[in-house]
Amino acid sequence: MRAPGDRPRPPRHLLVRGVNWLGDAVMTTPALLRLRQALPETRITLLTHEKLAGLWQGHPALDSILTFRKGEGAWTVGRRLRRDRFDAALLLPNSPRSGLEAWLAGIPRRIGGAWPWRNLLLTEVVPPLAAAVRMHKRSKAEIETRVATGTGRESFPATAHQMHHYLHLAAALGADPHPLAPRLEVAPEEIELVRQRFQINAGKRWLGINPGAEYGPAKRWPKERFIAVASHAASWSGWGVIVFGGTGDAAVAEEIAGAVGPGGTVLNLAGRTSLRELCAAFRCCAALITNDTGPMHVAAALGTPVVALFGSTSPELTGPGLPGDARLRLLKGIAPCAPCFLRECPIDFRCMRDLSEETVIGELREVIGAKP
Repeated sequence: MRAPGDRPRPPRHLLVRGVNWLGDAVMTTPALLRLRQALPETRITLLTHEKLAGLWQGHPALDSILTFRKGEGAWTVGRRLRRDRFDAALLLPNSPRSGLEAWLAGIPRRIGGAWPWRNLLLTEVVPPLAAAVRMHKRSKAEIETRVATGTGRESFPATAHQMHHYLHLAAALGADPHPLAPRLEVAPEEIELVRQRFQINAGKRWLGINPGAEYGPAKRWPKERFIAVASHAASWSGWGVIVFGGTGDAAVAEEIAGAVGPGGTVLNLAGRTSLRELCAAFRCCAALITNDTGPMHVAAALGTPVVALFGSTSPELTGPGLPGDARLRLLKGIAPCAPCFLRECPIDFRCMRDLSEETVIGELREVIGAKP
């Protein structure tokens, strides 16, 4: 047992158990960068779901990546991890499974946030931050009461942002808990390959449009408004539009691309890119207009200017980048029921309807630093 104030030696080989959602993964990058600063001699390996492996290619905080597949059990993963003889594990998710994997791997030092049913699997339990906020899903009755009384939209302190949770966990290994901007890497040759494959003309300026949101329709700005903004940008001299999305967004992306019409240059890449290609394609864009979703975080971490639309969620808790970044415009309606954190709006979707096409176009002009 260590004496109070004693710090163990820095680990020789550290396993970081990554999170499973794209946007959350990007929000862990400040913690990973701080770990690299604090542990320059440590070999840092990230364990991630295979669907996110491309996100970490060339990342400066990491020495290696291990992946697991959908449906692969904790016992199988833990047995594979034993071969690498990690001497410490930092668990970024709160899941019991992440603790079980590290325990089954026989990793002697297992660090993670306090969470019911998992604490017994850890050797070091990190208490939550005082500013931590649970994302409470509002009931329909609560929403109707807030709308009837006109209570102001709820806001949160900057230290409640999710990235501070990950930085707080990294601090258990001596990392600086002060935030850094999320950071991803993409090589120039990757950008050129994507330009060639999808015919993204380097002589144009491209506006990215990302109309989807996997969580549910409460996070999606109306498609008619995306169409209006995309059509407006496509009419600017020397500009084109790229529509992004996953396979589940194919129908709405096709509708938006078709509505922009032959008068403007539009490319529909929904469902056509790998994660690495998506990163490279974002680097081809002068700006991205997007709902609050994983690709929003990716684009911002790559340095692409972003206009992001928040309705049922809160930019104070899960917004991209750092506060004050001039490349980012985080817009939210003034509905008193927001953020509700629901997948579907139980009333009239007023939080997103508050955000007009004119407002978004105005913020787009600001963020690109020009008046087309």
